[in-house]
Amino acid sequence: MKTQISVLMMALLSVGMVACNDDSDKTAATTPPVVEETTPNSIELSSIGRYETGVFAEGAAEIPAYDAATKRGFIVNAKKGAVDVLDLSKPENPVHIGEITSRTLFAGSEINSVAVKNGIVAVAVQAAKKTDNGWVILYKTNDLTKPLTTPIQIGALPDNVVFSPDGKTILVANEGEPNDDYSIDPEGTVSIIDLGDMNKPVLKTADFKAFNGKEADLRAKGIRIYGPKDNTKAYAANNLTSAAKDIEPEYITVSADNKTAWVTLQENNALAKIDLATAKVLDLLPFGYKNYGTAGNGIDASDDPKGIDIKTQPSVYGMYLPDSIGSYQVAGKTYLVTANEGDSRAWGEDDDAYWAGNRSKGFVEEFRVKHLVHKDGFDRRANDDLPPQLRDLAAGALLDPVNFAWCGAEKGKVGNCRNDDVLGRLNISWTMGYETDAVTGAPVMYNANGDKDPVGNRLMYNNLYSYGARSFSIWDENGILVWDSGDAFEKYLASDLAKFGKNRNINAKDFFNTGHDEGDAFDSRSDAKGPEPEGIAIGQIGKKVFVFIGLERTGGVMVYDITDPKKPIFQDYLNTREDFVKDPETEFKAGRGSALGDLGPEGLVFVAAKDAPNGKPLLIVGNEVSGSTAIFEVKLK
Repeated sequence: MKTQISVLMMALLSVGMVACNDDSDKTAATTPPVVEETTPNSIELSSIGRYETGVFAEGAAEIPAYDAATKRGFIVNAKKGAVDVLDLSKPENPVHIGEITSRTLFAGSEINSVAVKNGIVAVAVQAAKKTDNGWVILYKTNDLTKPLTTPIQIGALPDNVVFSPDGKTILVANEGEPNDDYSIDPEGTVSIIDLGDMNKPVLKTADFKAFNGKEADLRAKGIRIYGPKDNTKAYAANNLTSAAKDIEPEYITVSADNKTAWVTLQENNALAKIDLATAKVLDLLPFGYKNYGTAGNGIDASDDPKGIDIKTQPSVYGMYLPDSIGSYQVAGKTYLVTANEGDSRAWGEDDDAYWAGNRSKGFVEEFRVKHLVHKDGFDRRANDDLPPQLRDLAAGALLDPVNFAWCGAEKGKVGNCRNDDVLGRLNISWTMGYETDAVTGAPVMYNANGDKDPVGNRLMYNNLYSYGARSFSIWDENGILVWDSGDAFEKYLASDLAKFGKNRNINAKDFFNTGHDEGDAFDSRSDAKGPEPEGIAIGQIGKKVFVFIGLERTGGVMVYDITDPKKPIFQDYLNTREDFVKDPETEFKAGRGSALGDLGPEGLVFVAAKDAPNGKPLLIVGNEVSGSTAIFEVKLK
């Protein structure tokens, strides 16, 4: 199979002098032979090095980047709001040699993302007030004393920065999140910076204004546009915000020909396709929903009672809501790879006034199924976890008696569906799945007996939508699903094959779906997003392409051979957390955090053998909870 341009090992041969029969000497120019990197049968990960900050659960190691020329690693440290610079010339012993900070230029600012290409470091900087515009700042990898250019002002909350493959363009996903009470909601944008003249970078902005007024059509396609327009007024179909404000760009990948970018719009469950030359959004593509009622797509939907129970759940869907994205080429076609984390909007959740019914203080879309469809309605959860905007819609909800007959739903009754061991504990979005009027978009009302009733006060949920897909997916360049890992992650982690620990000596199934900041918490994440895949790195070794997927909650890295996008092959899983019983926070406070290993992988970067200090392919992983940077060797088999 023809894949993206092969990773080649450098070969330098001497050029000799050739004597001729006449009196003159002539130099014969010779072309060094091209030596291809060995193509492995398979690969596995081995932990070889680690840098620790000793900071627990404050994002002290998040997004990594690497520079081959200086052998330096650049790791976003959210605790500092800076980038830690590591000397990786000996990858088994990373050494902290400096940092990049934006706060000397912009008080209170934070660096959210970093990228490196051709000796240039680009950092994405969030303003002290996150709803204000941020910046991109450029440095040389070998001279971090001062920026290369004047900081380039971009959109609000820059969340991901990348270079195009040729290094001539920088792109930034400006997420534009709202503030906590949703009174300010900046528009999401993508900044495109032309580096043709390093002294005068040219900024273009791809925005989503062209989709304003088309929100109903976008929702009909499956794109989530659901934030409130005026949060002081009742949440209703005629009080939803504009597309440009609701869209939140998350992560970017760029085509091999440097012409097209694809951007995950995580909360919107969609993908933006952008032309770089014109900075125009060509299309918005819905990811759709993963059907948990289909064989091979089962989930463990409950954390109570404790136990492993992976099974299909008809009429329950997963919103892919991917975080990171990567791309590669096969036979001239681009394929996109996503880590389907899932992410909800939860603003103002720490404000008691919000839970007391003041909708203007926030917007939280999560709710448990057991509370959504309780026979006594929503008000029993007031001053606890009842979102006021849900109460604006109705006083209670029912489940469709046909779609949920499998768990005992009947007309006006939900049967066993709300039981903790069935669907009751599952976190879903109350903003979708209920029956609506095809013309107005307003909810169709039912009474408590399950009859349609214009003066009724019950929503009818035909389907339930949970967060994430507990998988990674491969899509074509138009957002059509090519392959999804289904329930493979949870099933593997529940099997005898999966082992935790650097030496692979801990039975993973004994700590199934444990959270990254918890100890002795078997099954605790099943009602949420399971192992929660978040980070993606793609690397080519010889003629094969591999993907590395970080599991944020369970921890560790899954590895697949994706050379054939229709038939990925599992390769390995390594989780270097060493203790799942002790409470991590307690251990860190006592100065014993180092012994726990790595917790909460956030970002990953693959380093090809030709670029690595030791001549072997590496994987660098930033772990936000343990605040550690892990260095893995990718061993060829």
